[in-house]
Amino acid sequence: MFPLHREREQPIYSTRAHVFQIDPATKRNWIPASKHAVTVSFFYDANRHAYRIISVGGTKAIINSMISPNMTFTKTSQKFGQWADSRANTVYGLGFATENQLHQFAERFKEVKEAARMAREKSQDKMELSSAALSIAAPQFSQDLCDELQSPPVMCVNGPDDKLFRSQSADITLSSEKERIKKMLSEGSICEMNLEAELFTLQDSNSKLMAALHEANANVEQWKKQLAAYQDETERLRDQVADLEAHGGQGPSDMLKDELTQSLEELENLLKAKDEEIRILQSKKSNFHELEQEREEAIHRLQELERRNAELERRVQNAEQNLTSALEDREHAENEVQRVVQILDVKIFDLNDLRQSLVKLISK
Repeated sequence: MFPLHREREQPIYSTRAHVFQIDPATKRNWIPASKHAVTVSFFYDANRHAYRIISVGGTKAIINSMISPNMTFTKTSQKFGQWADSRANTVYGLGFATENQLHQFAERFKEVKEAARMAREKSQDKMELSSAALSIAAPQFSQDLCDELQSPPVMCVNGPDDKLFRSQSADITLSSEKERIKKMLSEGSICEMNLEAELFTLQDSNSKLMAALHEANANVEQWKKQLAAYQDETERLRDQVADLEAHGGQGPSDMLKDELTQSLEELENLLKAKDEEIRILQSKKSNFHELEQEREEAIHRLQELERRNAELERRVQNAEQNLTSALEDREHAENEVQRVVQILDVKIFDLNDLRQSLVKLISK
């Protein structure tokens, strides 16, 4: 997803949206590329002066689109937009939660496309200037080459060769250092994407668990009130039955007593059912506590990953400082080599004059 031969890309804008891709068979239907809303970001490659849209779902990239000046982002509805990527041979679609998010993404897409066009024009101008400079320098290079072939061979001293050898060694060291830094940067970018995806997943799960807990607590409170009312009703009926038994024939008839006994049994059965529901809710509440503990453990893991990411960033900064120092040393060595070369050119010119003077003297 992040090749090692590129410099680190910097995110310049991020939003969340549902990602879709066009069906390659029908070219009409949309296929969801993610189950939930994911982060969609604009990235800028400072080395290549290029812009990309990247979105990561889990451990894979579901959008990796290089923005070119001929691309167009089209709003097809109030919350949906799309653009075609000829390099990836597909059409991407984004579904946003609000119309304002779609408008912001469209405006940023337009700005990035204009920046990509300007970067391409600048690169073309640089290429034209370079080709013109090469065409101008070609005759001078040919003349210098002929002069060098006509001049006599000169023995080299150990100083310049030794510095040139050190310069080549420095090039090899700098190349390996650059590869190591690029690898560290790519690992840091992937780690940031995975951390962000895991954080959004945990937040979503936490909100669902909190809603379920509030609903369960509300149901438990309601059923406790109903249970208290049923218990009061049961006690009242029991007192009525006891009074009827005490008074004997002076109270209501046996039919009324049977009805009261049946009502009492129904209330007792209903009370048992409510007790069972309360027990089930209490077991669910214990399961929620277990889920809460798992969520806390996941947060701890996330914090540990953030700490490791910060450590990786610090190591990258140290490596960049070392690379800057090495580049300065290399530039100093190149300046020394250039100075020695200029001195050698003067010496060669003097020797050439001396040779011509000797030739004239011998000819006389």
